[in-house]
Amino acid sequence: IMRPDDANVAGNVHGGTILKMIEEAGAIISTRHCNSQAGEPCVAALARVERTDFLSPVCIGEVANVSAEITYTSRHSVEVQVNVMSENILTGAKKVTNKATLWYVPLSLKNVNKVVEVPPIQYARKEQEDEGKKRYEEQKLDRLETKQRNGDLIFPVINPEPHTVGYSQSSLIHLVGPSDCTLLGFVHGGVTMKLMDEVAGIVAARHCKTNIVTASVDAINFHEKIKKGSVITISGRMTFTSNKSMEIEVFVDADPFVDEPRERYRAVSAFFTYVSLSKEGKPLPVPQLLTETEDEKRRFEEGKGRYLQTKAKRQAQLQQA
Repeated sequence: IMRPDDANVAGNVHGGTILKMIEEAGAIISTRHCNSQAGEPCVAALARVERTDFLSPVCIGEVANVSAEITYTSRHSVEVQVNVMSENILTGAKKVTNKATLWYVPLSLKNVNKVVEVPPIQYARKEQEDEGKKRYEEQKLDRLETKQRNGDLIFPVINPEPHTVGYSQSSLIHLVGPSDCTLLGFVHGGVTMKLMDEVAGIVAARHCKTNIVTASVDAINFHEKIKKGSVITISGRMTFTSNKSMEIEVFVDADPFVDEPRERYRAVSAFFTYVSLSKEGKPLPVPQLLTETEDEKRRFEEGKGRYLQTKAKRQAQLQQA
């Protein structure tokens, strides 16, 4: 059941809270499957979350039902489809709020750097296996490309002008404790995503000064594990605005301070999309993002490309429906 501390001031449940529930469901079913046959005990670790759309808001007092299903397995990874449905227990009304696809890899309990083999699943049709393999290859390639272009840092801007990138950019520093971690001593993917959504929400609210809600999340790539005792910095910056939406780039850097000589590294990256809402919950126009540097202009054009690509996909889906 969704409670006040799960939601914003307008009563809408935080996108990060939903993402955390989605990840928990995925972790449970993946870990259960990977230990379903005799072999080395393991825990499923989140590697990637495909694009997640927030189809409808969840409100305080509603019950969220999260269901998960394994749809594809490769030798060392598991694809999980997760659906979220909200229910108003006073009226009985139900609605689908989220659909997500997650990828997990099973790590040995004895050696956290060892990926164990995944038991295969039985497919109802050969086409299901072929389609799953295609999705596997596509996400594998995208993860590699995303990791290669990661390296940007966010620096504070003195006296920034309103609606510029520097005006709304935000960072959060978090010490990773035991309650944040799995049995292997690494951060839960859902904990990381919740923190990322909080930072992205602050960036969006600073930019437009209104109530905001998560509309979608592009692929979240988990490049490296984050150990217990690390200090993580979650940074967010505005990259693109359309008339009614804002794209925010969020990345997580880890400093392994405890008994670890390693330097800071990029652990996670993603793009979040937010919309601005009135007090009545109606979409509001978004102030145009003012770009000042060549890098900001480049990122704006890249964000525009992602926006137009997503818009075209949705129109194609509507036509097929």
